Amino acid sequence: MSERATRESNAGRIVEVALSILSEEGADAVTMRRVAADVGVTPMAIYKHHANREALLKAVADAGFRRMAATRSERSGAAGFAERIGGLLDDFLDFALGAPHLYSFMITERREQARRFPEDFRERASPTFTPVVRAVEDGMREGYLRDDDPFEVTIAITAQAQGLVQLYFGGRIDLSESAFRDLCRRTMWRTIGGLRQ
Repeated sequence: MSERATRESNAGRIVEVALSILSEEGADAVTMRRVAADVGVTPMAIYKHHANREALLKAVADAGFRRMAATRSERSGAAGFAERIGGLLDDFLDFALGAPHLYSFMITERREQARRFPEDFRERASPTFTPVVRAVEDGMREGYLRDDDPFEVTIAITAQAQGLVQLYFGGRIDLSESAFRDLCRRTMWRTIGGLRQ
């Protein structure tokens, strides 16, 4: 293996290990020493790839968003708006409920380099928001949704799902996971009902 390939392999392993630690234990557990020990390198070796802990955590967030987006991109071939948007909600819930620490880090914790609405979202820089915008735009073209600002409509749809997840994680919604998922679906369709033609 060439030196460059070895560096890229090490960089990838560092991010994957940090992602695993964060997913299992939360962002506070991700330290340069801990990641180095789990990868099998010295802490100084990590600094060759990431200037500091914040840079490593940004790489972890980017990897998490790519992972989440990979699932969502599979929905692009769904037949119609209702099927697509329902599938995207299921993908979101699978991710959030399957990796609550990672979800909280990516979505709710303040990160200086996080994408911001409206600019980053309108530029389609978000790999997780953009597929929902595309579904909403399709829903408007198909006549399922009334014409409106697709980015703000997408915020309306996604914010309620994110809010419900936060309430669920905070113990404010006392339902089984299955019943909670049903609540999210009903709430989403109620929201979409107000956006219909």
